[in-house]
Amino acid sequence: MGDRKPLNAMQAMKDELLQELERTRQRTRALITSLPEAMLDVPYHPGVNPPLWEMGHSAFFYEVFVFNLLDGSASFDPAMDDLWDSFHIEHQDRWNRDLFPGRKETLAYFDTVYDRVAERILSQPLDDRTLYLNRYAIFHQNMHIESLIWCRQTVGYPAPPDAKSVRPAMGEPVAGDAIVPSGRWVIGMPGESAAYATTDFAFDSEKPGFEVELDAFAISRLPVSNGEFLAFVEDDGYQKSEHWSFGGRKWLQTEVDVALVHGSPEPLFRMPRHPLYWRWHECQWQERVFDRWQPLNENAAVSHVSYWEAEAFCNWAGRRLPTEYEWEVAALGNRPGEPFQRYPWGNTPADATLADLDGQALGQNPVYDYPQSDSPFGCRQMIGGVWEWTSSQFFPYDGFKIDMYPFMSTLQFGDHKVTRGGSCATSSCLIRGTYRQAYLPLRNDAFTGFRTCAR
Repeated sequence: MGDRKPLNAMQAMKDELLQELERTRQRTRALITSLPEAMLDVPYHPGVNPPLWEMGHSAFFYEVFVFNLLDGSASFDPAMDDLWDSFHIEHQDRWNRDLFPGRKETLAYFDTVYDRVAERILSQPLDDRTLYLNRYAIFHQNMHIESLIWCRQTVGYPAPPDAKSVRPAMGEPVAGDAIVPSGRWVIGMPGESAAYATTDFAFDSEKPGFEVELDAFAISRLPVSNGEFLAFVEDDGYQKSEHWSFGGRKWLQTEVDVALVHGSPEPLFRMPRHPLYWRWHECQWQERVFDRWQPLNENAAVSHVSYWEAEAFCNWAGRRLPTEYEWEVAALGNRPGEPFQRYPWGNTPADATLADLDGQALGQNPVYDYPQSDSPFGCRQMIGGVWEWTSSQFFPYDGFKIDMYPFMSTLQFGDHKVTRGGSCATSSCLIRGTYRQAYLPLRNDAFTGFRTCAR
């Protein structure tokens, strides 16, 4: 009887892992197979990758970090190793179709790898290291699911197949700030933990956790909405240099090719005067949501804004961006010596009633929806919807150790800004309140928004 519980626990972990693996496979496949052949050749853009390369790269990751590390197995096609490896191939070279197999062959490679991973999980013991490596590869794949979704937005393709025009967790408008008292708080995840493969799974940039002393601060209960940001635009906020920092003014005065935004076959260079996917058309403000223009949804969170735009809005409003420590404390409220929670609402994983994730509502629900997601201080939608800019540079925590994948975080340290919370395109299996994402401050192609703090 004494051995039965561990065996049952192992089988439960295997079942959960296989379910997440299959869900990840099907979501990735749907994002590829729902596009006609001509749409697989996406126009070049520095913020995206060709869909077939994303698929092949993700399959290759399983080969390197599951089969090679655990079994010492050679890859499926060694001649392709450098081409599927993001570190060895230049970004623009990923658009060279002569280098890569077509859809049929890439799907066959992808499915072969997934079948092998599933068979390995079924047939071999699942110790902590094996569980950790499999989960790492699955979560990496889900990062690429998010980038496949924002690729569709960038190039004006139809919304993902999973998209739903529903409000699964309607709320009522709330206003004002949440007040977070001064005190000592816990930031990040444990650097060393016996549960590193299960409940304490985290990426290297989230570790090791530490304690920080913060002064009291006031942070907005809701993300900034389109309607609030519209007031900044209509007050000529983009023309008033006093709202913009030196870096912001440089960004503001740089012409950008917005041909993809407006479906122009020729380059269309413009300086920023409003969020990237907005336009003034037929006497109204409109926003492009994937392949269609619609009236501006003023109750939804403002999205696809750069750090410079978020900073300028704050200056205009007499507010400021939170630091990433303030953001995490407002979201989780973890104190030394008290039970640790990974989400604003506790330790229950996110679902459609708690957060806008998994490419379904796509950031179109009001900022006051999902009332059950409120943090201990009353902040709403701190998970999902939009990644939220913070004022913090992306640096390692003291005691940082590189994960098994050395480029997960290290290439972004120093010149990127920290965003928190995940977006409508983020997979629910991936996100938690300690998760740190990093974007260059000029990035506005991802689902990035923000909330503000009182000065």
